[in-house]
Amino acid sequence: MSRTIRFYLDADLSPKIAVIGRGLGLDVVSAHEVGRTEAADADQLARAAAEGRVLVTRNRDDFLALTLAAYHDRAPHRGLLLVREMAPSHRASRLAHALRRWAAARTTVASYEVDWLPE
Repeated sequence: MSRTIRFYLDADLSPKIAVIGRGLGLDVVSAHEVGRTEAADADQLARAAAEGRVLVTRNRDDFLALTLAAYHDRAPHRGLLLVREMAPSHRASRLAHALRRWAAARTTVASYEVDWLPE
């Protein structure tokens, strides 16, 4: 049985990515859409985990540290997908399509899994 991969976009990514992603059939929400743009990184990660969503962000260093802490503490975590700094944030369509390709290449994401979003 395959499982739909769900995504939670950090506040550092355009909410347009979520809108376009849903149009592509993805289950994706943005921190902007749920009123969490000012939430601390740890809270963003906790919300994504609570909702069974892979957190997608450009904020590599902070979220890698939070992922290691979550692993150490055995806290809930549904995966971390990193967007390269060079990726143009104004190209929401390009990033949404990259998310779709990434999701299509797998059926599940392991807890504490970290990956880079290929473009």
